Amino acid sequence: MEDQNGSSKFSQKLRKVKPYLAILSLQFGYSGMYIITMVSFKHGMSHWILSVYRHVVAAIIIVPFALVLERKIRPKMTLPIFLRIVALGFLEPVLDQNLYNMGMKMTSTTFASATVNVLPAITFVMALIFRLETVNLRKFHSLAKVIGTVITVSGAMVMTLYKGPAFQIIKGAGAINNHSNASDSTTEPSNQHWILGPVMLISSCASWAGFFILQKYPAELSLTAWICVMGIIEGSIASLIFERDFSVWALGWDSRLLACVYSGVICSGMAYYVQGVVTRERGPVFVTSFSPLCMIITAALGSFVLAEKVHLGSIFGAILIVCGLYTVVWGKSKDRRKTDIGKGEREELPIKEGTKSGSDNFDGIEINVTGEVLKKGAGKNVPPS
Repeated sequence: MEDQNGSSKFSQKLRKVKPYLAILSLQFGYSGMYIITMVSFKHGMSHWILSVYRHVVAAIIIVPFALVLERKIRPKMTLPIFLRIVALGFLEPVLDQNLYNMGMKMTSTTFASATVNVLPAITFVMALIFRLETVNLRKFHSLAKVIGTVITVSGAMVMTLYKGPAFQIIKGAGAINNHSNASDSTTEPSNQHWILGPVMLISSCASWAGFFILQKYPAELSLTAWICVMGIIEGSIASLIFERDFSVWALGWDSRLLACVYSGVICSGMAYYVQGVVTRERGPVFVTSFSPLCMIITAALGSFVLAEKVHLGSIFGAILIVCGLYTVVWGKSKDRRKTDIGKGEREELPIKEGTKSGSDNFDGIEINVTGEVLKKGAGKNVPPS
């Protein structure tokens, strides 16, 4: 009995920790993707082509698993479901990824990863618009969500409008091109891009938030496969429109191929599936609440690998974003706790009439769960009436 109780407690703890471990692992994966894709851009990789190839790799890996493992639970394809999949294939694979990559090339990997921290606030605002989220200004936790959203947006505006002095986090760090001079080894863009770049990054976060809100489907692997397939189709159309030079489709055995494979396996295939599962269990705000960790990892890697310089405005804005982010997350956690308490209270009703007084009153309480009647005190040896 003790071994069974110990194993059941361990399984319960593991079940609670799983969402945290999954999202934390994704943050490390995203940090690596930001660095590898920036290196591939320096070697002439087109962000339009990268978006197509990464979903080709993801589809090759995910589609067989979806066909075999979810053949019995996959719902029938209807027109609303198909239109939702088409929208998901456009919002994240095409719009979000290309806007983000363009904004990252105009700024830096550190700045881009810091801007992603506005994602929970944008998700919260869009959830309010579509009535997926409620706010009661008389309750402090609901007010905290609004205040956190305002702080997060303010931090994003500071990062966009205030640049400040630049400095390097890791002194003496090497860049990719060891034989180039100091000005070429950094990824500092020209000044005219410090307005357009952040606007593209924030727009990519808005499309990503819409992707999270629409990502509801009972078969996560099948949804991931459909998103990858639609991303290939829609991304290829966009690439043929914006990239007239067909030589950009050619890949070599260098960072361009590595970027396609890495981002396809980690950040499209695995990420779509993990985000879908965790979003169904904990909600979209929980999925996006770990982005500050990605910003820290990317800042360290960007300074060491790419010799990037960090601006004071980026650091100050990132601090505001993180403070606002966790204010929103705290308010959401209180909402979840109150929802769970409300469910528990509903499950305790109704109470049968004619129950005994004192401690025996609990023997007459019935809980209806999926057609079965569970009586409290059933463990007692009470003869049937």
